[in-house]
Amino acid sequence: MVLRMRNFSGAEAVVYGGLVVGALDAIDAVVFFGLRGATPVRVFQGIAAGLLGRATLEGGLRTALLGLAIHFFIAFSIVATYYLASRSLPILMRRPVLCGAPYGVFVYFFMNRIVIPLSAIGAAAAFSLPVFINGIVIHILGVGIPAALFVARSAPAPLAPAAGAASHLHS
Repeated sequence: MVLRMRNFSGAEAVVYGGLVVGALDAIDAVVFFGLRGATPVRVFQGIAAGLLGRATLEGGLRTALLGLAIHFFIAFSIVATYYLASRSLPILMRRPVLCGAPYGVFVYFFMNRIVIPLSAIGAAAAFSLPVFINGIVIHILGVGIPAALFVARSAPAPLAPAAGAASHLHS
């Protein structure tokens, strides 16, 4: 018995992929930074700080929820970007793990070297090897590869050969 999983539409791939990528990255952040003393509220306030700056700390749960919403918006954007790129670069669909891993690294550096410095957070925090290693690993395994796998499932199903063609092959 062969199990065939249905393909996703492009929108489904972006939504489901964004939910998975956002959840994996959020869980990693809450656990990793939680082990370093941060509460989940503080983790998500840190994301909202990109928009609000230090004022995020005064907002309590409201700014943490804003940070959570921003986090998932970014996750959906990451998957949507991979999806759009895959329309022009078919290798992104054919080799999701091979292409998703460096995509995750690209996303990590794009966020940390372009987005965060241009946000209300400003200059990057001092370099920390454990934070860097965790960031690269989660962006490969929890961001790039899952994004690519969901997008790869959005490809149209291959067409089965016509009945006449199949019998013709066996003649």
